[in-house]
Amino acid sequence: MKVSRGRVSKATACPVGWLIPSQDGCSANRAPGRRRLDLWAGRRAGPGPGRGLIERRGQVLGCLCLSKGGSRAVGAGSAEQLVQPAAGPEGFGSEVSVRPHRRAPPGSTYMPCAPSGMEAMAASTSLPDPGDFDRNVPRICGVCGDRATGFHFNAMTCEGCKGFFRRSMKRKALFTCPFNGDCRITKDNRRHCQACRLKRCVDIGMMKEFILTDEEVQRKREMILKRKEEEALKDSLRPKLSEEQQRIIAILLDAHHKTYDPTYSDFCQFRPPVRVNDGGGSHPSRPNSSHTPSFSGDSSSCCSDHYIASPDMMDSSSFSNLDLSEEDSDDPSLTLELSQLSMLPHLADLVSYSIQKVIGFAKMIPGFRDLTSEDQIVLLKSSAIEVIMLRSNESFTMDDMSWTCGNQDYKYRVSDVTKAGHNLELIEPLIKFQVGLKKLNLHEEEHVLLMAICIVSPDRPGVQDAALIEAIQDRLSNTLQTYIRCRHPPPGSHLLYAKMIQKLADLRSLNEEHSKQYRCLSFQPECSMKLTPLVLEVFGNEIS
Repeated sequence: MKVSRGRVSKATACPVGWLIPSQDGCSANRAPGRRRLDLWAGRRAGPGPGRGLIERRGQVLGCLCLSKGGSRAVGAGSAEQLVQPAAGPEGFGSEVSVRPHRRAPPGSTYMPCAPSGMEAMAASTSLPDPGDFDRNVPRICGVCGDRATGFHFNAMTCEGCKGFFRRSMKRKALFTCPFNGDCRITKDNRRHCQACRLKRCVDIGMMKEFILTDEEVQRKREMILKRKEEEALKDSLRPKLSEEQQRIIAILLDAHHKTYDPTYSDFCQFRPPVRVNDGGGSHPSRPNSSHTPSFSGDSSSCCSDHYIASPDMMDSSSFSNLDLSEEDSDDPSLTLELSQLSMLPHLADLVSYSIQKVIGFAKMIPGFRDLTSEDQIVLLKSSAIEVIMLRSNESFTMDDMSWTCGNQDYKYRVSDVTKAGHNLELIEPLIKFQVGLKKLNLHEEEHVLLMAICIVSPDRPGVQDAALIEAIQDRLSNTLQTYIRCRHPPPGSHLLYAKMIQKLADLRSLNEEHSKQYRCLSFQPECSMKLTPLVLEVFGNEIS
């Protein structure tokens, strides 16, 4: 057997992490059934001799010993052959020697001596938990002290030491220390002594079992490439908003911002809200004004016909609680019924104001002006209350089931709606609708698209060019569906479009109930006088 500097020929020295097969077929450094530990037999954490087994053709020949006084390579029963140390600083020469290693009895396995200190930590069979390390604390390579990039082969190391350990294990490289076998490895000198660097890698717990084979590396690369290709394919197949759809959304957002004031500053122009207390007294929120507020806008251009309720069209059985006549108007009980409508003037002004804003929004819907004026009027009259209910969801609060429009004077509760002539047959489903719509957590883009789809509905009674209206609505619906798929993240996007369409169906039912209750109010002269001309005109088509 020949021993030369840097390698041992005719005898395969066992580098760090190699497995030594024993006679029973198990690795020399683990017991049968236990997880194998690629540890250097007899290694030490600090300065001192280290040993490595040498084998040839599956037979243990000896042990590789690195010592300060010199190193010798001694085979099992072979002659010794000294190797001259490499030139180096005084006191750091070394020799490599092979000393006979005691053969294990037949049927037994070789077990390394129990490590201590850092060796005990390296001998752990479980991976350290990365969560145990503070992310704010800089991670240091356990081999050279450089900045670590993570756990590699069961130890915290830098990229350089990770690659060095992998290359050394794959090439089955044999290294000898040109000095005394206990070189201090740093970032600057880690290339000077590969033997001590490799020894240090094992001392901190790096294990060759975690190194992927060439086949495994190739499979991993193929999986990564396949995943990237699949993601690229998904991106190409994922729907994207076209320029036209983006333009539609931008127009509707601008229309909504121009017609919806989140500060509700115009509410002070309405007739003041008067809330009757339990004792029958009333308390206006501000001094009452005798003038009827006038709202800016050109809504009259869209609604040309006035519908005036005639007394002979009344059905007394449908509004018996509100029936008033000249003969019995002095009845105190009936006067009390009328006093319970104290919020009607204020809410009538609010609805009239909202109708003007809905008309302004509708005029800016792409394609709406292409319709005839007759179809525009039909669509606005039939959808006005539905869009008002949609718009009011922005001010709806689920905490106390109220609409808060600025300060407390304009905080509307269920009791306020009842004081405007509406009963629970409308209020209960309205509250349920508002809660359900709020839980959808719609984006503003989805909200404005839903309002536009609600207005442009081809199935409204009285429309003439239903095909053109349907084409406009289809364009809006496609934009909404594409936006949901592109911009609304899961799980909120699951069946969101279907849920939004269901809300439109709920609005139809609310619209029908509102028409019934409005009819009861408008038939009474005392009540209709508190309504605005625009409210009478828009909602009057229900009783014409």
